[in-house]
Amino acid sequence: MRVLHVAAEVFPLVKTGGLADVVAALPVALAGQGADVRLLLPGYPAVMDSVQGSRTVIDIGACFGALRVRLLLARMPGSKLPVYVVDAPYYYRRGGSPYQDSRGEEWPDNLQRFALLGWLAAHLAAEDADPDWAPDIVHAHDWHAAMACAYIAEHPPTPAATVFTVHNLAYQGLFPMHDWSSLGLATRLMSPAGLEFHGQLSFMKAGLKFADHITTVSPNYAREIATHEFGCGLDGVIRDRGAAVTGVLNGIDDEVWNPATDPAIAERYDAERPSGKRSCRLALQSELGLHADDAALLVTVVSRLTAQKGLDLVLAALPALLQAGVQLAVQGTGEPALEAAFLMAMRSHPGRVHVHMGYDEARAHRLVAGADAIAVPSRFEPCGLTQLYGLRYGTLPIVRRVGGLADTVTDASPKTLAEGTATGFSFDAATPAAFEKAVKRAVELRQDAGAWGALMKSAMAQRFSWQGPAQAYLDLYGAALMARQAR
Repeated sequence: MRVLHVAAEVFPLVKTGGLADVVAALPVALAGQGADVRLLLPGYPAVMDSVQGSRTVIDIGACFGALRVRLLLARMPGSKLPVYVVDAPYYYRRGGSPYQDSRGEEWPDNLQRFALLGWLAAHLAAEDADPDWAPDIVHAHDWHAAMACAYIAEHPPTPAATVFTVHNLAYQGLFPMHDWSSLGLATRLMSPAGLEFHGQLSFMKAGLKFADHITTVSPNYAREIATHEFGCGLDGVIRDRGAAVTGVLNGIDDEVWNPATDPAIAERYDAERPSGKRSCRLALQSELGLHADDAALLVTVVSRLTAQKGLDLVLAALPALLQAGVQLAVQGTGEPALEAAFLMAMRSHPGRVHVHMGYDEARAHRLVAGADAIAVPSRFEPCGLTQLYGLRYGTLPIVRRVGGLADTVTDASPKTLAEGTATGFSFDAATPAAFEKAVKRAVELRQDAGAWGALMKSAMAQRFSWQGPAQAYLDLYGAALMARQAR
């Protein structure tokens, strides 16, 4: 089966969040199970500089307002997977992030930039972009790639089936209706039955309406987004798709995230040789300038600093938690007010709080390996990867019971502790008090070295590799393709 993954980012070339990790790992896992897999990416500077053996597949010329657009075929560094790159310097060769400029403002031409990505995916599917290869399945990831589903649906006959994965419904790709003409689609799609969403264009809606099948990155999130509370205004659209919406839990790259082989950490360890984790903890405290306090519960946060991630709950609970003996280490960037508040907390509590603004992959590995617990107190969380990294490293997750967090972490209740099934700590209400209570339960349990060690071992026994999800996607691809061929 030939599968084309379409996305706006991929680790390690371009990463703003978990999407990049998924796009890096899932295609490799699919290829490992026999699929013929290729990627389609925008030609950002980091992509153009890193892919290997580029050659031009088609020189399109002027397109979507850009004077020159080419489709290149190259190979990814590391995995060597084939990758198509949209070489449109006017749209992609610029500084800042994939979606925002250096001031944090959305690029004003994001509609054209990501419509072009979907349009080229559709032409690959229609077998008129690369004469030597065309996909059976176009798998589009999040709103940036969603227009592929609309272009394929609106230009039949295209034999390829489409699968659209919602990584985070809150980010929808909304644009003014007056930009409609840039898309080159029929005006009937300007209605609520098409891409119109409360007077705007919604790229996310293009994927939800036109994909042959929709997935989310955890089973619980698939259920949640069909409700008013979590549906971000699109719950009706999602309910209308019925059984065409399923959840497939994300995996992690268990070779990259493996404490037994991780080159970034102070000492390697595993469930059978856990003593190395203490060395990682001492090294992290030293690196970050935290007190070498063996009695402290060292909690880490590796996250975007946003209200969605519940980081305001951490700040509100922090005074009480520091009094209870907690140390906090944070890495991330996000909302200016949260950044400023965390930096102030570090200045106010030297030796107890450390904050690093930015993202550093090696540092993230050291934070996960060296901490006792990792906090993910999200108001909503489609899947979450950091809690999976925590489980892998015996760093116990403290999570709100939503989305993929509910699917992956079993709360340490008296019953689950007795059964040996507990893997972390969960709470329900999105309040500082509920988060504080969960952390204090962890503080208390850590005082019992035997119970804490058993909980760590149970956490590290969990397996979240990509092999299972890859097989689930292959089964889903087959069903979607059969359904499309039957129409």
